[in-house]
Amino acid sequence: MPSLIDLRRRIRSVKNTQQITKAMKMVSAAKLRRAQERIVNARPYAVQMQRVLASVASRVDPSIHPLLAVREPRPESKTLVVIVTGDKGLCGSFNTNVIKAAGGFIGSSHDTCVLGLVGRKGRDYFGRRGFEVLFDTIGLFQKLRYQDAQAIAQTAMEAFIGGKVDRVVLIYNEFKSVMTQRVVVEQLLPIRRGDVDDSSLAGAPPNQTDYLYEPSAQEIFNQLLPRYIEVQVYRALLESNAAFFAAQMTAMDTATKNSADMIADLTLYMNKVRQAAITREIIEVVSGAQAL
Repeated sequence: MPSLIDLRRRIRSVKNTQQITKAMKMVSAAKLRRAQERIVNARPYAVQMQRVLASVASRVDPSIHPLLAVREPRPESKTLVVIVTGDKGLCGSFNTNVIKAAGGFIGSSHDTCVLGLVGRKGRDYFGRRGFEVLFDTIGLFQKLRYQDAQAIAQTAMEAFIGGKVDRVVLIYNEFKSVMTQRVVVEQLLPIRRGDVDDSSLAGAPPNQTDYLYEPSAQEIFNQLLPRYIEVQVYRALLESNAAFFAAQMTAMDTATKNSADMIADLTLYMNKVRQAAITREIIEVVSGAQAL
């Protein structure tokens, strides 16, 4: 049976941990608010770009741009899997879910998988397991910028256009709510025809208007498709960043509540131990008095 001193030390330790988890929860909540604002600000641009692509793509031959080229499966086909994880832990199953989904995709893929790792947790996990890594980057979420997404998108497009890979897949956590994050596995390249088709726009009416383009539609396509890939990567990074803070806030809130329950249980147990010690001392005093 632990002594009263040991129990008091343990209660003090749990209270210190509770203060840390409570502070981390408040910090995560503040960062989550800013991350949500960035997502809301980025969505109108992404939606309008999708509308423009839908209009242009319906009027041009998909063979005019290499980012639309669908290649036939081959024995030596390669797929670049870009895996977005967090740089830190203490966020529940946030990183575990992405790593598990990526492992399942790699195991079920018929192609040879080459990895692009964003985030320290993914790099540490897959880097030790002998996978071929095309690129990796860490510390990106400390100050997330659009230029970071451009660099990742440019590397993926160069590998696809250069024939190093035949497909690019993006795996990340999508922010749904504070309590819910969904792992998304989506094809980034080649750009699916459904991604730039009028029917893919939720709630958008069919486009019945004919447009005149200056410069040509092909030149506009050449400018918009790379930017579209960059925006998709940037959106995935923003989603993952917000999902991380939401998962961390939820995990720290749960840890704070669990520590409160643990303190209550330890306090009750300490009182029982102290009561038993007092009762034992009273019995010893009474027994000694009777002996006299």
